[in-house]
Amino acid sequence: MAQTVKRAFKFRFYPTPEQAEELARTFGCVRLVYNKALEERTRAYTLQGHKTSYVQSSAALTQWKKTDDLAFLNEVSSVPLQQALRHLQAAFTNFFAKRAKYPAFKSRKKSRLSAEYTRSAFKYRNGQLTLAKLDGPLNVVWSRPLPEGAEPSTVTVSKDAAGRWFVSILCEDTIRPLDPTTNSVGMDAGITALATLSTGEKIVNPQHERADRKKLAKAQRNLSRKEKGSANRARAKLALARVYARIADRRRDHLHKVTTRLVRENQTVVIEDLTVRNMVKNHSLARAVCDASWRQMRSMLEYKAAWYGRELLVVDRFFPSSKLCSACGALQRSMPLGVRDWVCACGAAHDRDVNAAKNILAAGLAER
Repeated sequence: MAQTVKRAFKFRFYPTPEQAEELARTFGCVRLVYNKALEERTRAYTLQGHKTSYVQSSAALTQWKKTDDLAFLNEVSSVPLQQALRHLQAAFTNFFAKRAKYPAFKSRKKSRLSAEYTRSAFKYRNGQLTLAKLDGPLNVVWSRPLPEGAEPSTVTVSKDAAGRWFVSILCEDTIRPLDPTTNSVGMDAGITALATLSTGEKIVNPQHERADRKKLAKAQRNLSRKEKGSANRARAKLALARVYARIADRRRDHLHKVTTRLVRENQTVVIEDLTVRNMVKNHSLARAVCDASWRQMRSMLEYKAAWYGRELLVVDRFFPSSKLCSACGALQRSMPLGVRDWVCACGAAHDRDVNAAKNILAAGLAER
């Protein structure tokens, strides 16, 4: 049965100089309002012991706009400023529910540049998107169509470190589940092979960061030679960001292709619950683990399985998938990382990763 979900469609756009200036001003105001509201809420909680609500922060914003020092906040759309306060409220809600750390201040240099517009602050009509306070519609590259009859609920404008502008349009989309299949597959994530399947197939790991490591090192050396605060350093920093963006884009594209294929071909996908945070503490493997981006792959599998009527099962991280013989069930005492092939006492010869994938599949199907 088809389901209706909220889905974001991301497109690149090219603003005019006037639009870029207005959006940059909006980004700055959003950051200022977020940080000032966080400062006020922290002071109230520390000195007076009471929590500040969104309504109180919104009332404070109205007063800030009336002061001489912050009167410039009136020059940008009020909606992104209100949305910044809502995001701060959500951050505090997660903190008090012990789902996240205490909200941090937004850095001018490191924080993501973005502004969120709700329906009252933008107009989408006949394939043209116009934001409040801008002189005309955005020059959006519509790389794919929006759902038929789509009515966007929010629009988020952002600019990445490589200087690229993006617009993310949130709207409702109807997704139809895929036809049922009897196929099930277990997957063992790795470094040499991005994923080894219980069928014996090994999906290659492109190692995008490793492939561009020379370009990355050259860009980093070039940046280190530039004087801080100079225009040359700003250009070198942009060049470095573009190398990182290329790596991230290619990695994301490959993960989308792999996860989409797994979800389309199998009714049930079984994976292992990996603790990536602990794995990156191993300095010998940290770079390769980050390049593989297992957490991003799992996230893609989770939402795609939910969309298309598939089942994603997760096996406990302490399950000895590599040390267990998939033929007879015998448990080996140890299995060092250097051992890639081994023979069980029952006579079964195993490829370490294929054997682990078979055990992950069996364990997942047994526990559901």
